[in-house]
Amino acid sequence: MIKKLQKKYALSERGARGLIKASIACLLQNLSLMFPVGLLYCLVSDMMRDSLEGRAVFYVAGCIVCVLLIMAVTYFQYNATYFATYEESGVRRVALAERLRKIPLSFFGKKDLADLTSRIMADCTFLEQSFSHFIPELAGAVISTILISAGLLFYDWRMAVAALWVVPISFAIVAFSARVQESLNKKSMDSKMACADGIQECIGAARDLKANNAEDGYMEGLKDKIRAVERRSIISEFGLAAFVVSASLILKLGIATVALAGSVLLMKDEINIMTFFMFFLVASRLYDPLQASLQNLAAIISTRTNISRMNEILDHPIQQGKSRLTNEGYDIEFDHVGFAYDTGEDVLKDVSFVAGQGKVTALVGSSGGGKTTVSRLAARFWDADKGKITVGGMDVSETDPETLLSLYSIVFQDVTLFDNTIMENIRIGNKDATDREVLEAARLANVDGFVERLPEKWDTDIGENGCELSGGERQRISIARAFLKNAPIILLDEATASLDVENEVLIQSALSRLIKNKTLIVIAHRMRTVMGADKVVVLSDGTVAEEGRPDELMEKDGIYAHMVKLQTESVKWTL
Repeated sequence: MIKKLQKKYALSERGARGLIKASIACLLQNLSLMFPVGLLYCLVSDMMRDSLEGRAVFYVAGCIVCVLLIMAVTYFQYNATYFATYEESGVRRVALAERLRKIPLSFFGKKDLADLTSRIMADCTFLEQSFSHFIPELAGAVISTILISAGLLFYDWRMAVAALWVVPISFAIVAFSARVQESLNKKSMDSKMACADGIQECIGAARDLKANNAEDGYMEGLKDKIRAVERRSIISEFGLAAFVVSASLILKLGIATVALAGSVLLMKDEINIMTFFMFFLVASRLYDPLQASLQNLAAIISTRTNISRMNEILDHPIQQGKSRLTNEGYDIEFDHVGFAYDTGEDVLKDVSFVAGQGKVTALVGSSGGGKTTVSRLAARFWDADKGKITVGGMDVSETDPETLLSLYSIVFQDVTLFDNTIMENIRIGNKDATDREVLEAARLANVDGFVERLPEKWDTDIGENGCELSGGERQRISIARAFLKNAPIILLDEATASLDVENEVLIQSALSRLIKNKTLIVIAHRMRTVMGADKVVVLSDGTVAEEGRPDELMEKDGIYAHMVKLQTESVKWTL
């Protein structure tokens, strides 16, 4: 049962147990509210028999007991639902984030930032409401109704049928709306995601929109997306209300049938007036939680879309492997490797080469040739579809990704920085590094050249993704991280693309000191960057077209030589 609840409502084991506890608390609360009904029945019965004398103490004590009981049960119910749900929503958010950390990067290619953020924040908020309001109250109301119904059937089955026939019909109406609601909610969610993407894009592209005087045109499109969210929300609310209101109207017919059946049986002298009165009391009390339960059932159906979105993350396969490194050295070997992204088009078809330890291996080729894909496969950001990739003889596909990445220092073409100080952004390369070690890594990457000019120097806050810095300055911080990590394998993906010639020379000089006995793979478009490489691997159409030292490839007068000649001619070009 615990496992089923975890799967159905995207809960942790603790959350599933908490849900059962909350449902029991709601059940006890509903049952406790029947005690005043019983006390009232006894009071009316005594009044009709004129036997109230000496019973005052009993009824006063009964009232006090009912109040204390309801207070105690309500306190238990509040703690079991509201407090527990906030803890569970926190656990869910952490669980989603942890799962995302272990999911292959191919998953992120299908999702955007707004969508994933919505799953962790907005969808978990729906989980809070469902866990605290909808599910426990529905479960408590249904179970208490079943228990009370059993008592009513035992007391007088005819009056019980008159009171209860509306219950299954009302719930069936709401239950049958599930498919309609899911369709409406999915369309509503799609419109919200489209709107969120549009807002995020507008904020991110504000500079380009202003530069091209395109704000008005873009805002019109964004307004259309906002109106679409409004329309879908209204349609969803109407679709929900149509079923819930209809079910509620039928539920209220129960009072009428109790009155009608009771009157007929009373005239036939088959029941007495107290039985008639009791069924009126119980029915009126019974329908209140059921009225709310119809809305809760509809709300639970509405959360299926959110739960399925969270389960898509929680159920997605993760990359696993051995947590112990077994490599002997740090040679990286690609052995007939093939790979395709989700589009199905092969990016790599049959790639084989070796990047030797202590050597600089440069990957060159036209855009889309597979250079960046090679580096991502080497670090197991993705898993190859065929072939084998090894580091020192160790199969990377059988090694835990986080353990494997301890061997790599990576500098990406697109630098990601955090809204923190320069010092702490560099320290990400090694969280245990001392300030002295951070400063030394920064010096190697020539970061100190611009930091010393800043008012707060190393304590300067660089803003979101380093918005306060230039592209070259951001790139140097990223390179400093790689220096600080000091891993045996270094991957540089266009690492010097944003640097001027002077800083590029300084970085290359620092790299030459850093790479002793290490494996260095460089991805570059500028041919001067790879002139000093020990090996150049030319990728074309997903295969290794050429391989060798730069001077050897120049003599072959093939693809590499052609690329060098083109870049040499472009340097001479002037306006």
